[in-house]
Amino acid sequence: MDDYNRRDDRDETPAEPSAKLFIGSLAWAATDEDLKAAFEPYGVVEAAVIRYQDTGRSKGFGFVECESVEAATKAMEEMEGKDVAGRPIKVSFARAKRESAE
Repeated sequence: MDDYNRRDDRDETPAEPSAKLFIGSLAWAATDEDLKAAFEPYGVVEAAVIRYQDTGRSKGFGFVECESVEAATKAMEEMEGKDVAGRPIKVSFARAKRESAE
């Protein structure tokens, strides 16, 4: 299945509140350090830009884990649309990782 069609089977229901946030619309040049610095006021525990394994190029999204659900909720509300590495980001609660169909 190609990347375009894979999007059609995504669950569109909102994710449950958690300490882990999904960060979308990241600039291609954004780094883990950029994410960590941007979310530092919210007690960031871990920050990662997701990259293609074969090329190392950013996939344009990442994840940030905060110290608590409350901190993540505040970060989501305050960071939505803020500039990180030269581009406004989208922030939402992360969904649980789907099981592989293999």
